[in-house]
Parts: sequence; structure tokens; C-alpha cells
Amino acid sequence: MSFATYFRSSSYAMVAVATLALFLAGGVHVALAALFAVILIVAWKIEGSKWQLSERVGLAIVILSIPLFFLDWQYQKELGEARERLGANALAHLIIFLSAIKLLQVKSDRDWVFLYLISFFEVLLAAGLSLSPVFLATLTLYLLCSLSTIIAFEIRKAGRAISAAETRILVPPDSRAFSRLVPNRRRRNSESARLPLISFGLLLLIFILALPLFVVAPRAGSAMITRSGLGLSNFIGFSENVSLGAIGELKQNDEVVMRVRLDDPEARREDFRWRGVALDEFSGRSWRKSADARRITQETSDRGFFQLGTTEDLHRLTTQTVFLEPIDSAVLFAAPRAVAVQGDFPFVRMDAEGSIQTRRHDSERIIYKVFSDLMQADPAVLRRDLRPYPAAFDRYLQLPQSFDPRITDLAQAMISRVRARNRYDAAKAIETQLRSDYGYSLTMKASGPDPLADFLFNIRAGHCEYFSTAMAVMLRTHGVAARVVNGFLPGEYNEASGAFTVRQSDAHSWVEVYFPETKSWITFDPTPAAGRTEPVRSGLAAQLGKYAEAFELIWYQYVVGYDKQEQRSLASSLHDRAFRYQHLLANTAQQLSQIAALISRRPLLAIAGLAVLGIVLWQLFRLKRFGWRGLGVSRSQDLSSRSAVEFYERLTRLLAQQGITRAPDQTPLEFAASAGFNEAVSITRAYNRVRYGAAKLSVSDQKHIEQWLAVLEKSQQED
Repeated sequence: MSFATYFRSSSYAMVAVATLALFLAGGVHVALAALFAVILIVAWKIEGSKWQLSERVGLAIVILSIPLFFLDWQYQKELGEARERLGANALAHLIIFLSAIKLLQVKSDRDWVFLYLISFFEVLLAAGLSLSPVFLATLTLYLLCSLSTIIAFEIRKAGRAISAAETRILVPPDSRAFSRLVPNRRRRNSESARLPLISFGLLLLIFILALPLFVVAPRAGSAMITRSGLGLSNFIGFSENVSLGAIGELKQNDEVVMRVRLDDPEARREDFRWRGVALDEFSGRSWRKSADARRITQETSDRGFFQLGTTEDLHRLTTQTVFLEPIDSAVLFAAPRAVAVQGDFPFVRMDAEGSIQTRRHDSERIIYKVFSDLMQADPAVLRRDLRPYPAAFDRYLQLPQSFDPRITDLAQAMISRVRARNRYDAAKAIETQLRSDYGYSLTMKASGPDPLADFLFNIRAGHCEYFSTAMAVMLRTHGVAARVVNGFLPGEYNEASGAFTVRQSDAHSWVEVYFPETKSWITFDPTPAAGRTEPVRSGLAAQLGKYAEAFELIWYQYVVGYDKQEQRSLASSLHDRAFRYQHLLANTAQQLSQIAALISRRPLLAIAGLAVLGIVLWQLFRLKRFGWRGLGVSRSQDLSSRSAVEFYERLTRLLAQQGITRAPDQTPLEFAASAGFNEAVSITRAYNRVRYGAAKLSVSDQKHIEQWLAVLEKSQQED
């Protein structure tokens, strides 16, 4: 390839990549992008021919076409574009038009520079319109093309600066200086071959130099140009008044709503739900919040930490990091019974039904953490709960004015069938019967003046909203306080990102029943299994999609949403790792010096020790090669059970030092209960699970057991 061809190819590639970045950011329509691609090909074909436009003709076209952009502005305004987006679209059209005219005309050096500047403004506009990781790929490609083009442009200018006739006056034609001043064709071709490598090296240097700035400077987490109107609009089902059937409309869309990552992946459970809003008043055709339910408590915090409740044990908390897409709602989704929220919010509100809200975010993604206590009361305790409801809970027993009496009879039949004598068994009976006797469908919808009766006695199929409404109303007919909750199923778990991907199709509705003895709302879900299971996405395309989602999540967390909180977390992590490596190196150096001193004093003993070490390593190698099957247990089971035994032996030693010993007729759990320490009971339960239940101790379990032992040791020292 000649140097001239390389320069032209690099310049055209730079312009093309800039337009591609603007197209991927949503700045230009696909038809306009395709038209510009055709113009790019035509301009390449007519480059250097008589068909190119002259500079005067190009300037005249630009001047005469300026009124067209005012018409374009007005046309988009009539289409209802947002004001900020309107200006961005008009600017993108103008930039594309100027670039096309410059490509088609005869180009001097200043025209090439003008094209380069236009391409830079295209990339700048794309940066303001996009939060996608795709922009990183186009930006990297643009930087590579621009570096190569600018270097080639300077070489081209330098090659034309001194002619051969001018150099003969200064030096003889056979001089080496002449060959340096006037590059021959071979040298220029070799330069064009080296330029891509030079450009790539400069690009790598730029990223290395920019890395400290990336770590030091936190971002605001949103694009320069607002993305108003790009969020999930018509986000029905999460307002204070929801018509029966609204969730079904939401479930027909597969768009991503949020991604949720658990700090402890081992805490992942199949019955996870992301709670949105709870509704307590049913009119017969819709659910809404009553006046009492609208009462809110608002929390403000300068540190971004909002405490919403309390828990009996911090170890019961499950931490979720939520990456919520722009939605037309102020609701914050979380696992049930949120105790605290952490995020960059001016305030956090919680209503009387436990629903969490903050400022609206229909034009930006937000990141926040939620700490939830998922522990529920034991069913045996709930069955014994016969305490009457306080007067304030009458609203959870309210029924619509026009009510079909057959619903009461149906509920009585379901409860009597299993002879339920308490609230818990009554709720379980209705939940089970609805799951087994009715079908799940998104297409079959109840209608008429009483859609609930139509669902129960005619259609006998529907989606989750009809099931939750039926259960809540039937429980109310028998004096059981119940409410409906709208939220999301856990979504599809992505192993690549370690997070749940929650889509609109995961929207769900369920029931919460109140038990006054424990002052707790317990979750029941009467929807059949077909409405509660996630579709399995398999195949190569699905796997590649998971990796793409994982990269997008990393991009958003550590690039777009990189704020002061993430900055402190990163600095703390790097400091801890540096300290561990420093400590490891110091210990290694000390051990090596001790070994060297031992070898110098007793060489024969050192040789014997090395021989023994070699034999041990060889045996370990054979054990690893042939597996642990010969020992009769797996390696993980052996380590887990050994850890449990060690923890339990430490516990018994601590209790023995306080004069507490186990009687021969006592089981381990009876012995721990008689000791009078809750920590001893918790450790013994973990020991029983591993020793007799063939379970495994997780990292989280071992951490909690270590903390419980530390509490016992501290209490012993204080005594």
C-alpha cells in the first residue's frame, strides 16, 4: 500500500468510526447512517477526479442549506421530542451534513483538518448521548484511527515542505542529507507499514496515563445530555392505584428493569422476590393505597445511609446491590423487610406498607444497596397465633361494596377441606387450592362488572394478579388481615456477572398476611408454578448474552456509576491487598533467612529435612493425582466436617473452663441450651448440620461461628 492510499484510508476510517459512534449512541437514524455510508463510498471513488465538488460549490451548498436545519428543528419539535434531545438531534444532522459535503469536495490540508474536527465533535456528542459500554469500543477504535491519521498527516506535510530542486542548492544530490529531506517511495511505504504499530503504542500510552485520572476522579453517573424519555415509560403496576390486570400488561415486555447482585452469593434462594409496592384497599376492579397507607416517614442523610428499621441479629441481614434502569416510578425495589438503604439520594421515604421511594429517576440509572432481614417466624409459632387484630388493622379486612357472596363460600370450602383452625393453615389451604385448581395464562383475562368472580367461577385461569387478589379477598372474608404486593420475581441468575437480571416479564404479584403475635407480615404466593418459574435460556447466543450483560454491569458500576463511595471502596481494597502482600513477603523473607541460618549451622540435618519434605510432597502429588476417593470422602466434605468439629471442641473447652460440662444423657443441643448462651446454641446447630446432616459449612457460616466464639471468649475474660 502506498503512503497516499494509507493516509486516505486512515482519514476515511476516522470519519466513519466517528459516525458509527454517533449512530450507536442513538444520535442519528439508521436511514441517515446508511445514506452517509453510501456518500462515504462515493467520495472514495471520486477522490482526485473531476467529479469532486470545488471549494466554492461546497461552501455555497452549506450556506444555502442552513434554512433546512431550522425546518428540521421545527419538524422534530412537532414530533414531540424532548427539548434537550431535540437540540442533540438537530446538531447531529448538521454535523453529518457538513461532513458529507467536505468528503465530496476537493480537499486541501485545511479541509482535512476540518473533517478531523467534525469527527471529534461527533464522538463528543456520542459521549453525551450514551452510557453504553459499546461507546468504549468505538472510542478505542476512533483513538487508534485518529492517532494514525494525525501522524500520517504530519508526515505528508513534511514530505511536501522541501522540494528536490530546493535541496540541490544546499547539498549535492548524492548526499545522505538529501535522502533524509526528500523521502523516496520505499521509505514512505515502510513508514506506512510502521504507522499502525506506532499508533497502537501511543494509544496504549494514553490509556496508561489516563488510568490514575480515572481512579482519582469520580463520575456523576449520567450522560452530559439528559436521556429524558429513554427510560421505561408507562411503568404500570407500581403506583398508588393499580387496575386489575395491569401487571399482566407489564409482563408482556422483556426489557431489563434492573440487575441485583448479592454480596454473599451463598445466600441466594429460589424464593427471593424484589418487593415494590403494597396495596391495602380493593374496590372490586383495582387496588389502591388507603389514606392510612399513604402516611410516610422520610429519612435524610448526608452520608447516603438511611436506616428504615431494626434487626435482632446483624448476621441475618442480606445485602443487595441494585442497578436500576431509568423507570417512570420513584419506587426502590428490595428483598422483603428492608432495614437500611445506602445510595446517592437526597431522601428516602417509606410508607405505612413498607414500600420504599426516593426521587424520580426516569432519565438515569441509579445504584443503591439494601440491607434486608429475610428471617421469617417458624410455622409452628404462626399456627399458635390466635391473638386478635388491633383496631388499626381493620383496613386489611375491607371488602368491596359490590361483592359476590359465592367467594365467601368458596373460601369456606377450601379451608374446611383441610380442617384449618388457625390463620396460617387457612392461608396455606387457599394458597394450595388456587395453585392446583386454576391455570396460569397471560392471554385469558377476566372481565365484566366483577372480574374477580369471573376469574374464580368462569375463566378459572389468569396471571399472578388474579391469584393474589383472589387469595387476599378470600382471606379477608374469614377475618384474616391480608394485602397485595407488586414487585418482581428474582429473575435469571447470570453466573458470569454474579447477579440477577430482572426483566419486565418478571413482574409479579403476591400476598402478605399479618400475624399479630410476632408482629410480622408473612409471604404467600398462590400463583401456579408456571407463573413463578424463569424461562431457561440456553445455547451459544444465550451464553454470549450473559457475558455481554456481565461486561455492561462492570462498565456501569466502575465507569459510569463510579462515585466517591466506589472510590473509597477501591482504595480500601487496594490498601488491604498491598498490606497482605507486604506481610506475606516479610514472613517469606524471615523464613528464608531462618532456613539459611539452619543450613549453615547443621547441613546434615537440613539435607535430611529436605529429603523428608520431598517425600511428603511426592505423596501429596500422588494423592492429588489419584483423587481422594480412597479415603472414602470428598475433600470438601472432609474440610467442612473437620472445621465443624474444631469449632465445637473450642466451644466445649470454653464452657469447661467456666465449669460447665456435658452430662452423659444430654444431646449436644440440650447441653448448649443448658449453658445459657445463645452463641453456644447457634454453634451447636451448625455442628449438628455438618456432623449428622451431611451439610457443608459456608464461608459465611465459618465467619459467624468465629464471631460467636469471640463473644464467648470475651465474656469469659470479663468474668
